[in-house]
Amino acid sequence: MTTVALDPRAGRRCASALNTLHATLYFSPDLTHELAALGITGFPAMNFAVRAAALGPVGAGTVTATFYNYKHELVSRHVPAVWEAAAPGRVLAARARAADATLRRLLGEEAVASAEMAEAARLALRAAEACSRAGRPLYSAHADLPVPEEPHLAYWHAATLLREHRGDGHLAALATAGLDGLEALVTHTATGRGTTPKWVFVTRGWSREEWDVAAGRLRERGLLDGEGELAERGVALREEIERETDRLDRAPYEHLGAAGVARLTELGKGFAGAALAAGAFPADLIGKG
Repeated sequence: MTTVALDPRAGRRCASALNTLHATLYFSPDLTHELAALGITGFPAMNFAVRAAALGPVGAGTVTATFYNYKHELVSRHVPAVWEAAAPGRVLAARARAADATLRRLLGEEAVASAEMAEAARLALRAAEACSRAGRPLYSAHADLPVPEEPHLAYWHAATLLREHRGDGHLAALATAGLDGLEALVTHTATGRGTTPKWVFVTRGWSREEWDVAAGRLRERGLLDGEGELAERGVALREEIERETDRLDRAPYEHLGAAGVARLTELGKGFAGAALAAGAFPADLIGKG
């Protein structure tokens, strides 16, 4: 298929819609149930297990590197211990069962079995054909996994591929911009679209004191103002990071084409909206806190 020029923000909007539904799994009681049966409990341990399982029984260093904005001391408390509780293959099987239950609960049986779901899966998998492996460890590991037969699980799998492909590129953009993991979180939260500090402390392992020290570094660089809001330079830097992420992630959406991207975005927003309406996420997850 011949690639076509595409507004990079179209890819960004599509990726956001797909990622919203993908991310519901991490807050799902179905995942909590499945992993508890394997002896893996608590949000950090569950998160590390389900996202890193495709990499195999890796150590804490690999997880910290590929996740980027988690405190290494938190990671090392749970990795590689999670693999002692359950091998990665068992975690992946539990993840698939949880994804199935989560999508059925949030979207309903009619949506799961719909022609629209099958169409979304086809489109998302088509986009993922153009993802590249080089320098993208989380994407490449997930690309080794088989595509599920059921359309709703194939859609979730494709959303995972596209999410991790974009995420791997995003980490390269953050590093190029000179933001460490915590600084990336502080500046993203300052946009109003990132995780609230409360949830950063719970899920990423950083403390309020460490957050404030990072904010001080950012003020010294002219990226935050005295109120903790993004200064003009900070706004410009965050937008440059997103533009670079778009550039590194353009291939899947150019491959799919403008009409396909528009349709996949439409379908993705519909599924994501239904999941949000069903209470898929904590009410205080996103914002400045």
